Amino acid sequence: MRLEPIEHPSVARSLTPPILAIFTTIIIASLLAMIAGGNPFAVLGLIIEGAVGSQFAVLETLNRATPLIFTGLAVAVAFRAKFWNIGAEAQLYAGALMTVVLGAGTLPWPSFVLLPVLALAAILSGALVLLIPAILKTRFGVDEVVTTLLFNFIFLLFISMLLEGPLKDPMGMGWPKSPRVLPEARLPRIVEGLRLHWGFGLALISAVVIWLIQTRSVLGYEIRAVGLNRKAAAFAGIPINLVLVKTALISGGLAALAGFSEVAGVKASLTLDLSPGFGYTGIIVAMLALLNPLGVIVAAIFVAGIFVGADSMSRAAGVPTYLADIMLATALLLMVLAIMLTRFRIIRE
Repeated sequence: MRLEPIEHPSVARSLTPPILAIFTTIIIASLLAMIAGGNPFAVLGLIIEGAVGSQFAVLETLNRATPLIFTGLAVAVAFRAKFWNIGAEAQLYAGALMTVVLGAGTLPWPSFVLLPVLALAAILSGALVLLIPAILKTRFGVDEVVTTLLFNFIFLLFISMLLEGPLKDPMGMGWPKSPRVLPEARLPRIVEGLRLHWGFGLALISAVVIWLIQTRSVLGYEIRAVGLNRKAAAFAGIPINLVLVKTALISGGLAALAGFSEVAGVKASLTLDLSPGFGYTGIIVAMLALLNPLGVIVAAIFVAGIFVGADSMSRAAGVPTYLADIMLATALLLMVLAIMLTRFRIIRE
């Protein structure tokens, strides 16, 4: 058997394998629920109810989806150019760190000035973090998978050092954390009394902007060309290294906005457990969305719904929440296979 590329896959060819991948994931999750001692239909029903069964559940799902949209966009942008950014976690923490440093009293400005400044500072910090692997890649040929992955561990250790030293809240007890940001540095709530904040609106705007850049701009054309065939792009006069650096700056800035939104919108301070793996989950979100920026919104809400629903289901049915992790890992593996089947046909010889 061999794989034959499909130049222009039909709409049915593009959509059928991903849809089958999602349904297969649900079937596998049902079987695992049975093994764990739960009723598969009841478990899936509890996950759905916990994710979208009430206004509170829906808003919690959207709140959980906010950082995933940012990290999913970061991965989608980078992967589109075949720049393998595995370090969204480090860039997220860079954005969170800058938000705390400037938002905890350094800049005593009103909200309408302070919040845009914090968002911009976060973007620049995330872009700078990813700029280093981008330069190593373009100048010295260093594999960006290794450098971006290692940056995750390096930056977490750096954050740990700061929280045990200069950034430690003198009034904090127990788990190390930074001082809280000023009320002026907090993103307002979309629904008063609930946790969903305007970081979700910023995430939606970011997705639309990235979609416009990818489909309506010269830079977007260059990113797609570099991702499809670097040699052909270079032959056409596209500056490959410059495009990769620009892609890295955009990707790092988007991931950093996830850290900004979590600090300014939810936690108000920086801790080591600020992210339960949003940077890594962003890879799953981007792959489920087939690297489409608008699809990232849907994929992020889907993934967030699984997590929020699994938490609710675990309390009600006594089934471990690890079921959600297995569902997402299975979905990622099947989606990779689905993407391959949308672009290639299997020829039996």
